[in-house]
Amino acid sequence: MPMRWLITGSSRGLGRALSEAVLQAGHQLVATARDVAPLASLVDAHGDRVRAVSLDVTDPVGAQRAVHAAVEAFGGLDVLVNNAGYGNVDSVEDTSLDEFRRQIETNLFGTIITTKAAIPVMREQGSGHIIQFSSVGGRVGAPGRAPYSAAKWGVEGFSEVLALEMALIGVRVTIVEPGGFRTDFAGASTSLREGRPEYDAVVGEAARRQRAYDGRQPGDPARAAQAILALVSMPSPPLRIALGSDAVSIIERTDRARLEELARWRALSSSTDFPS
Repeated sequence: MPMRWLITGSSRGLGRALSEAVLQAGHQLVATARDVAPLASLVDAHGDRVRAVSLDVTDPVGAQRAVHAAVEAFGGLDVLVNNAGYGNVDSVEDTSLDEFRRQIETNLFGTIITTKAAIPVMREQGSGHIIQFSSVGGRVGAPGRAPYSAAKWGVEGFSEVLALEMALIGVRVTIVEPGGFRTDFAGASTSLREGRPEYDAVVGEAARRQRAYDGRQPGDPARAAQAILALVSMPSPPLRIALGSDAVSIIERTDRARLEELARWRALSSSTDFPS
């Protein structure tokens, strides 16, 4: 049965791959991007099953307009995918407060704003699925990407709370944590600054590694899109899912280290309770 989708950041990368897969699977789509010109080919190929809507995810009025476009065109909204985002590389010291705010506004508040726009529609339907694109950097601090990781960790916490509330009204929530995929996230979408020599071992190395990694990432965007389609067809989808073997390995290693650290400091942690 066709589903009604809204995907942010549809013009390129994982958002574009998912938009194409959704339409090829016979679903209906509101494809959004700040610049809708690259979406014209989707409209040409799929006609009335797609609407191209200009959206800056930090604009609450624009988010309401995009959700309304889905309701007006297709009668409702079954799947919201909060995919739009970006992340630059630089040190904490050299990243301006304005740049921190811009990245957090897009990556975290953009997700919150679009989610809030969609909730009333899904609540009235008593159904829906919200897909929140986080990152492996939303589980593990990403060197040189403090604003991005701060925002994506915020997306994770926000979405955990959201999932508990949405379960009461029949709406599912899944947090997607991609590793490295062959999109322009590591290229034109990113500003890479190696920065000061004092931080070169972390920040400079992150910038150099990303330049060398571009075009060699293990993740296939088309296969990621198929994984998302599989998730929305599940009766009981996971709250979280890593995408890519690199993401699985990094998260597994980090979670194991966290459990070991928790156990190592258990006595000191527990010593703060009132005596029993």
